[in-house]
Amino acid sequence: MEEITQGVNNINLGADSHKKNRIQVSNTKKPLFFYVNLAKRYMQQHSEVELSALGMAIATVVTIAEILKNNGLAVEKKIMTTTVDMRDDSRGRPLQKAKIEILLGKTENFDELMAASAEERDAVDGEEQS
Repeated sequence: MEEITQGVNNINLGADSHKKNRIQVSNTKKPLFFYVNLAKRYMQQHSEVELSALGMAIATVVTIAEILKNNGLAVEKKIMTTTVDMRDDSRGRPLQKAKIEILLGKTENFDELMAASAEERDAVDGEEQS
């Protein structure tokens, strides 16, 4: 019985879905720049971030990745595409949805760029208060 318990404990059931540096993007719940800023924060903490989306939200994930890359904050490490089997809520029949996962890492000058943008924000805040 002890062997079975050990075996069950060693099974890695969906550990992927609980990564600390994964952001599952929706194109209906939050605005685009919420995810951009969240990705920046995740990169500060973990040095890389994985953006994930299904179906229509794929365009949002690609846009977020491009914003981060074009601002010099991130580099692409890996892009994976798959299809996921899901059940249609209204009809109860199975359907497939496209899924994308984009792994982004910090650029060499990420910390300098983040510090510069923080200084800009502080300067603007100081001007507004006076």
